[in-house]
Parts: sequence; structure tokens; C-alpha cells
Amino acid sequence: MRLMMIVTLPHAKFNEAIKDGSASIKIAKIMEAIKPESAYFADAHGHRTGYLVVNLENESQIPSLAEPWFLTFEADIHMHVCMTMDDLKRSGLDNMARQWC
Repeated sequence: MRLMMIVTLPHAKFNEAIKDGSASIKIAKIMEAIKPESAYFADAHGHRTGYLVVNLENESQIPSLAEPWFLTFEADIHMHVCMTMDDLKRSGLDNMARQWC
């Protein structure tokens, strides 16, 4: 299963890491540990935000994906199950109207 992680980094904690020169080292360490399928960084609502897609074999992996962000940067995290276009094609979405409408 794929999981979209939206990681919001708080200004104060991340600014400290930028100022002491450790921000990129810390992010690289987390990325190496969680091995996302893809990762993008942007702003969201005025905050530095990461959008990461990770493969999740079972729910017990969630702490190993989230805790590095919590402990390193005191980040806020939202997680959502997500699909690729191929997943969506296999979902049977087009047939659901016959069943539910």
C-alpha cells in the first residue's frame, strides 16, 4: 500500500537547524531511513512542507516513518492512503455507478 505523508516543519525548530548547518544532514538521514518512493518539498499555508510517498507493507511501520520527523523537527504529519493511476484503473471505479446509483 502507498501512503502519502505530508510533513509540516515548524519554523522555530527548522530555522535552528538551518542556522546551525544541520538541516540538510538531518533530512538526508530521515530520507535514507524511510526510503520514500518520491519526495517533494514546497510551502503549504506558509510552512515548509514535504510531500512523501512511501510504501507501507503493514500498519506497524507507521511509527518508523513518522517518529524521525516528530523527534528531529517536532513536525506535524498527516498520512493518507494513495493510489497510482494503475491502481485507480484496477479499482473498478467505472462499475460503481451501476451498484450505487
